[in-house]
Amino acid sequence: MTELEPGLDLPEREAVMLAAFEGWNDAGSAASQALELLDDAWGAAEIEKLDPEEYHDFQVNRPTVAPGANGQREITWPTTHVSILTTPLTGRTVVLVHGIEPSMRWRRYCAELLEIAANLGVRSVITLGALLADVPHTRPIPVTTTSEDPDVQEVLGIEPNTYEGPTGIVGILQHEAAQRGLRALSLWAAVPHYVAHAPSPKATLALLARIEELLGEPVPLGDLPDESAAWQQGVDELAAEDAEIADYVRQLEEAKDTAELPEASGEAIAREFERYLRRRDRGTGG
Repeated sequence: MTELEPGLDLPEREAVMLAAFEGWNDAGSAASQALELLDDAWGAAEIEKLDPEEYHDFQVNRPTVAPGANGQREITWPTTHVSILTTPLTGRTVVLVHGIEPSMRWRRYCAELLEIAANLGVRSVITLGALLADVPHTRPIPVTTTSEDPDVQEVLGIEPNTYEGPTGIVGILQHEAAQRGLRALSLWAAVPHYVAHAPSPKATLALLARIEELLGEPVPLGDLPDESAAWQQGVDELAAEDAEIADYVRQLEEAKDTAELPEASGEAIAREFERYLRRRDRGTGG
């Protein structure tokens, strides 16, 4: 395996696969919307579409019907799309995998995706997920990075994943990628459970900030920062109308601030400032 460069950046120009799946792994649709923004911002081109007959129960994820471009009614099947792009600054190849969590044949599903990755020279697989958690909407959304790879753990300064229990396709794909000798890591955004409905733009924004760090490539965020601010203001207004919720949010804020007090360090502040300077110098909006 190629060693990671010092810090958070992956080796320049190395092909990377980013994958997110709608469903159980995607609270507030934060992960899938992060991938959709990358697809639009960087102009990804679709290169593959997995056969839905192999992986989906259509009574669980039903196809939809609507008028098509030619006016005739068309059926859209639940499937997984694979797209490819080259980042504008570093020239890195990025493969985007966006789909609905499959209903069956997970091992075959992961094997097919990883075969595509191998054919495209991918050496790193980054899965995106979002989960509901006891976190306040008024504080930065936590993003946890996990990996089974000791080298990745050492370079990124992360602990081994100690979760035990039911897992989703994100966990399976990460594990299978690691078994094939790929550098595999997973990003998880914590969505406040009391505002679990989609969209969750603040969580999407947090995931994209972490992707920026890992890829060393600024992401054009468009209207997302404004949408995140409007989302927070809307939740503030709802909380203000309910004394019980407002009190609960204050309790979460106190717990969060107490737990993270040691992390309000020069290192954390410097990392945020460096990202700000990098975005400003490269003229990327947002």
